[in-house]
Amino acid sequence: MASARKEAEARLLVSSPPLDSEESDEERAYDSDEKVAISISDEDEYAAAEAAGSVPPFSWRKLWRFTGPGFLMCIAFLDPGNLEGDLQSGAIAGYSLLWLLLWATVMGLLIQLLSARLGVATGRHLAELCREEYPAWARVALWLMAELALIGADIQEVIGSAIAIKILSGGSIPLWGGVIITALDCFIFLFLENYGVRKLEAFFGVLVATMAISFAIMFGETKPSGKELLIGVTVPKLSSKTIKQAVGVVGCIIMPHNVFLHSALVQSRKIDTNKKSRVQEAMNYYTIESSVALALSFFINICVTTVFAKGFYGTQVASTIGLENAGEFLQEKYGTMLFPILYIWGIGLLASGQSSTITGTYAGQFIMGGFLNLRLKKWVRSLITRSFAIVPTIIVALFFDTEDSTMDTLNESLNVLQSVQIPFALIPLLTLVSKEQVMGAFRIGPITKVVSWIVVAFLIIINGYLLVDFFSAEIRGPFLESSVGAALVVYVAFVIYLILRSCALFSRQKNFSSSSN
Repeated sequence: MASARKEAEARLLVSSPPLDSEESDEERAYDSDEKVAISISDEDEYAAAEAAGSVPPFSWRKLWRFTGPGFLMCIAFLDPGNLEGDLQSGAIAGYSLLWLLLWATVMGLLIQLLSARLGVATGRHLAELCREEYPAWARVALWLMAELALIGADIQEVIGSAIAIKILSGGSIPLWGGVIITALDCFIFLFLENYGVRKLEAFFGVLVATMAISFAIMFGETKPSGKELLIGVTVPKLSSKTIKQAVGVVGCIIMPHNVFLHSALVQSRKIDTNKKSRVQEAMNYYTIESSVALALSFFINICVTTVFAKGFYGTQVASTIGLENAGEFLQEKYGTMLFPILYIWGIGLLASGQSSTITGTYAGQFIMGGFLNLRLKKWVRSLITRSFAIVPTIIVALFFDTEDSTMDTLNESLNVLQSVQIPFALIPLLTLVSKEQVMGAFRIGPITKVVSWIVVAFLIIINGYLLVDFFSAEIRGPFLESSVGAALVVYVAFVIYLILRSCALFSRQKNFSSSSN
């Protein structure tokens, strides 16, 4: 029995052979010639590490070669929807919710590390594995949910970019014009992708640095209270008046499409998934890289929140500030100062919108290709993914260019659209990283599993609160109420199905382990 168990563990070290073979007919995140070479250690060093069950010594050069995917992933923590949540949190709740922003970022890091773990250990991304794990009807439903979440996020990101373009052009380019300009970013993406993964990652690195510098300048010019900032980060405070902002802070952190994206991005490095030491080494470097990237995103979010806390907390206009008028309020409050704060805000917002909408295009490729196993040319998939969001966004821009007062309702609707998709990314993720047949020796342990399920349950409850709050305020009339009620029954039934399937899987694994011993 013991020898049989060892043979099973050896077979389960990885769930499938690497997808670098030219004979494979399946959709792949990256072709072999697109991947970045990592190994700079000699084979003897790796062999010694493999025999000892450890990894080679830490190397700064290797960390640099692994750096990239985490910074693309962190952009979802900095998209225009997050920035709006930051500024509204600061204006309405002051510094009091900074502690929640910190812990929300930590929870986001846990989820993204699980996503990276799945991609590294299996050599496949979440959408591909969902295609194999679930029956046809369930995987089609999961694909549609992922596409809806992506469309909702993309509309916010494109609108954010369009607002920034309108600010930087002095109002000469209307919102719909900014949407058209932003829609062309998929060609930038395709152009950069032809020059290799590292060039694409460098481009996003510049955009993240632009955000960091822009919002740091705003922080320096407005001089928020350091004491209040420190207290806000370390001392939990929550009141009935700020519960909506608190839900928004947590709800904005986890983006469903980003969970799919990160599991694919980590496959951009050449890793021999048949060797345990190399897989573990990659996980270690990705953990460091992702932690640094999200620490930077936390700094940027802190800057935005505290700038608006310093300028507008406790004022009569606090509850009226949104993404579309934030620049005007900043200009009225702070004037020109050393740098024109309106344009500094516009530059940061443009970097946020452009980076997030391009990564959305990237995520759309992996989601569509993985779930449907489509081997289409990249430019075709980019155009399809872009079209899903651009057409409704242009309609929205034409309408809201003259009806800015209803922009908040639009954003709430889009946030709800993404919130309802949260279970359909997180539950499959936890199911797969807990499955020995998929993860082999790298499946998560019982403590990590319990903590992860608690975090996922918390996030689902938080987003459920947002969903109930929105529907109770916006849905009126017996027809709409009955329609939403019926949809809610189907929704809850599907979530329960995913949870029960995961529980049944855990029970089977436990019985298998017991019988093997």
